[in-house]
Amino acid sequence: MNPTLDLLHPYPFEKLRALLAGVTPPAAIKAIPLSIGEPKHPAPAFVAEALTANLDQLAVYPTTLGIADLREAIADWASRRFAVPAGWLDPARHVLPVTGTREALFSFTQAVVDRAKAGLVLSPNPFYQIYEGAALLAGAEPHYLPCLAEQGFNPDFDSVPTEVWERCQLLFLCSPGNPTGALLPLETQKKLIELADRHDFVIAADECYSELYFDEDNPPPGLLTACAELGRSDFARCVVFHSLSKRSNLPGMRSGFVAGDAAILKRFLLYRTYHGCAMPVQVQKASAVAWRDEAHVRENRELYRQKFAAVLNVLQGSLDVSLPDGGFYLWAKTPGDDESFARELFAAEHVTVVPGSYLSREVGSINPGAGRVAHGAGRPAGRVRGSSGAYPPLLQSLTIALIAHQRGLLDIQFAQEFSDHQVVDHASDTQPIEFAALGTDGEQA
Repeated sequence: MNPTLDLLHPYPFEKLRALLAGVTPPAAIKAIPLSIGEPKHPAPAFVAEALTANLDQLAVYPTTLGIADLREAIADWASRRFAVPAGWLDPARHVLPVTGTREALFSFTQAVVDRAKAGLVLSPNPFYQIYEGAALLAGAEPHYLPCLAEQGFNPDFDSVPTEVWERCQLLFLCSPGNPTGALLPLETQKKLIELADRHDFVIAADECYSELYFDEDNPPPGLLTACAELGRSDFARCVVFHSLSKRSNLPGMRSGFVAGDAAILKRFLLYRTYHGCAMPVQVQKASAVAWRDEAHVRENRELYRQKFAAVLNVLQGSLDVSLPDGGFYLWAKTPGDDESFARELFAAEHVTVVPGSYLSREVGSINPGAGRVAHGAGRPAGRVRGSSGAYPPLLQSLTIALIAHQRGLLDIQFAQEFSDHQVVDHASDTQPIEFAALGTDGEQA
């Protein structure tokens, strides 16, 4: 067996199972599993129609490069969305469809890392677990960049030592952040490109949450925007990852793309020719239809705006919470150890959440996820219950929010994703409050 597999940490959900082992929640209370999340808005009907209309393509082998129509749709969308000058993004050279960004992020790392060198792969902390696993299995050493409140939940890139940059082979960015919701400023992205030139590393920007933002007139910039402003028409050392999962509520399609540096993508295509799974042609055709439509994406954002407003009203007065820059998370301060809190919530309310410390690594005695618990989509529950145990008032208010909105992450923070649901506060006889949901990325991207 490959000995590097022994370097992998237990996945957060394996740790969670161990944490909750032996805890028996009240039998009369229906379980609400919030430990894994996914978008809860319906998939666009016109995409399903496109899939159905192309079922004859089941008899066709797909190519790894993908059909020209999909690559053209992606290039057109990315150019419009990120203010890239017309003609810069060549669909034949700068775009590669992938079967979801989870697989792409992992395989891209294997293609980029030079095993002959003692290289580093830098990532935000907390982080999407694939960043770390991909680095370890590529023979690199993960280097974690804490995302703390005093830095706006973005890494403090200015504090990274020169010797770290010199060993860096790959830098993962995530904007809006998962789970912080923080946006990486455009000027910061430009400076990172300059650092990549100086120290010869690749930037992989995970922008899967880029279409979930609140100001319709100010979409967040991306790495392609930074390239455009720098006049970097070759996108050298810059690659972005996008997906239809969050933008279009299509996680089951496993459809995304990688775009950027043509020389890097040529090598990545070679790797994927042997390793990658080609996207089925009917999925490619349906994906092209999705990338060409913005109406459903705007409607999706409006639903999220309404839900953020609703959950802020629920939490106001109970928790210190503010609207994030983007993504579908809210952060609210909460006291106590995250593991103890997760056990208490499960024991008292039969609600399953993931401790935030399971999603990050300790660096210099600081774990940026400590004091957090992550929770994802759960099943509807009829009523909000009261709580008992170590945090009675907090558990009661959080249970209202958790069951009402069905998502999130607590840190000294609480990242909140929503899910379609009705809740009645048993303390009153008011009418049900309707909410619909967001999600954390426990398993997929």
